[in-house]
Amino acid sequence: MARSIYVASAEGHTGKSAIALGLVDLFARRVESVGIFRPVTRSQDERDGVVDLLRAHPGVDVSYDDALAVTYDDVHDDGEQALSRIIEAYQPIGREHEVTIVVGSDYTDVASPAELAFNARVAANLGAPVLLVVSGLDRTPDEIARLAEAAVAEIAHEHAATVGVLANRCDPDQLDAVRERLDADGRAAWALPEVPLLSAPVVRDLMAALDGELLLGDEALLDREAEHLLVAGMNTEHILERLREGQLCIAAADRPEVLVTLVAAHASDQFPTLAGIVLNGAFQPSEQVLRMVDGLGQRLPIISTSHDTYPSASLVAGSRGRFSRGTQRKRDIALSLFEEHMDAAQLLAALDVPATEVMTPLMFESRLLERARSDRRRIVLPEGEDDRILRAASTLLSRHVADLTLLGSPTQLRTRAAELGLDLDGADVVDPASSDLLEPFAQEYAQLRAHRGMTVERAREVVQDVSYFGTMMVHTGAADGMVSGAAHTTAHTIRPSFEIIKTRPETSIVSSVFFMCLADRVLVYGDCAVVPDPTAEELADIAISSAGTSAQFEVEPRVAMLSYSTGESGTGAEVDKVRTATELVRERRPDLVVEGPIQYDAAVDASVAAAKLPGSDVAGRATVFVFPDLNTGNNTYKAVQRTAGAVAVGPVLQGLNKPVNDLSRGALVQDIVNTVAITAVQAQQGAVQAREGAGA
Repeated sequence: MARSIYVASAEGHTGKSAIALGLVDLFARRVESVGIFRPVTRSQDERDGVVDLLRAHPGVDVSYDDALAVTYDDVHDDGEQALSRIIEAYQPIGREHEVTIVVGSDYTDVASPAELAFNARVAANLGAPVLLVVSGLDRTPDEIARLAEAAVAEIAHEHAATVGVLANRCDPDQLDAVRERLDADGRAAWALPEVPLLSAPVVRDLMAALDGELLLGDEALLDREAEHLLVAGMNTEHILERLREGQLCIAAADRPEVLVTLVAAHASDQFPTLAGIVLNGAFQPSEQVLRMVDGLGQRLPIISTSHDTYPSASLVAGSRGRFSRGTQRKRDIALSLFEEHMDAAQLLAALDVPATEVMTPLMFESRLLERARSDRRRIVLPEGEDDRILRAASTLLSRHVADLTLLGSPTQLRTRAAELGLDLDGADVVDPASSDLLEPFAQEYAQLRAHRGMTVERAREVVQDVSYFGTMMVHTGAADGMVSGAAHTTAHTIRPSFEIIKTRPETSIVSSVFFMCLADRVLVYGDCAVVPDPTAEELADIAISSAGTSAQFEVEPRVAMLSYSTGESGTGAEVDKVRTATELVRERRPDLVVEGPIQYDAAVDASVAAAKLPGSDVAGRATVFVFPDLNTGNNTYKAVQRTAGAVAVGPVLQGLNKPVNDLSRGALVQDIVNTVAITAVQAQQGAVQAREGAGA
């Protein structure tokens, strides 16, 4: 049974590294451990960008040195010895991982015409079937098929098997024709479209190619892709006619009017945003011109080079971007294309990868995204001016996880997103202060809070606050859920929800859970973020809500009501509170499997459970842990997170009529992505319940 796959191509520039990333992501979300291996690399002196790219994936735990075997020079010196070293280096990685992605050489060695044959020999000796990647760029379906047929024959000649053919970088209008033509050969086949951005160089690499230096602008923005090139040698009006989004403009350094025109156009919301400006010719703009440009307040990189116009344009036009230098936007697009056009089930079946009952953090996250994607919901993100929100929004949109509304100034948000190289074209951007929704929201809020003396005039001020505006969007159905808190306190995020959305009829309290993703399973902890010292009745509400949230996210609820004693062994006010809460849960929800009071060790460890509480359906196998107070819950989740290496997803709020979730102010981009997906799934469930209620 094959447990590795060898990604090989018959030529360079096929986009093989992007395919390898897609494979790593696919398998990391379905098996416990994924290895990567690179048999042949350029040299020992230059880091391998493909290995660095794949190692950056959270599902990969292989050291840089372990992932490499030999160099081109080693193969030239003694091919047989190099092959032996490759096999030896591969063995421990193959043993230690359920699936290993082996990435063939990248055709930078012009002295080796038999490169595919050598890769096929390596694949045969590793026992790894080959996924052949061919380029469809500027080729017809028949040409692609002939190239694939010749490559498959060469692979077979070296006694390796081809598991499938992937035509990458195809004409988007020819994908079906390419697949049909490759399918005719009787093997698994896929086709992915050409996306020019994936091969676009970043400005930093172009600056290096030009031997340039940063004259003005933000160095961090040098990592934006240069998607187009313009030699700005004409007059102002013709320059403005030719500007495009993500363009690198080359201009003579002794033409200050061109420099000022380009920077002013970049600053204007009526023109595209640029990737950078190159001033060529070894001239230095005058101090007055630089002061004027700097005074426009733009972060656009302005680069100075000594090369003249033609050499500068030639160097830029001849620079090809490596995907291994991938930006977030490139990675998101590549993964989205892979998900959309690759049949995961077909590939898994071809490699005979069995299903697993283990649930790793990446598997949990993957299922979240898949569920959110299956019935997309609109989520409002009030903190649109935070770069983390913008990055998460770009990922969510490119991966088709949710429809998004961002709150903030449309001009400022889109300009900043463009500077960061992010694509927010699919998002709605709404400024609360100028939105058409402001007046109806003010009227509705004034009515909701009339019993507290709220007036329409005061309501107009209140609902301009992004948290209130976002909550009103959820309340009125303009959005299905809200995620906030990256730049605001928990109170600022959820107070409007208490006032506007309110709690569900069957619960008296809003609480929270964390999904604690351990190495092999997911546990649910509540409440660790909201309720400081719940009463017995509130604790019962938290337990019932937590069990419901657990089931909603496919974690079978077995509820442990935690305390400092187990069963009838202890007495005291705190343990009695837990005992009472447990009885209330059993009365209100006799269908739930619940145990309490119970100590944590008896809840998770079967041997302790057998001694302390034999015969319990929960002891030793609990999945939902309800803590007696916030002090205990918050400290426990953080202790498990830090000492056991668990991934804590949350807090997830529960008990509200509609989903609103709070972020930590230290939230990472992936935390935001996960929380939006969770909110979308909650909104899906709410829609189902509403339909069922209407039907009843």
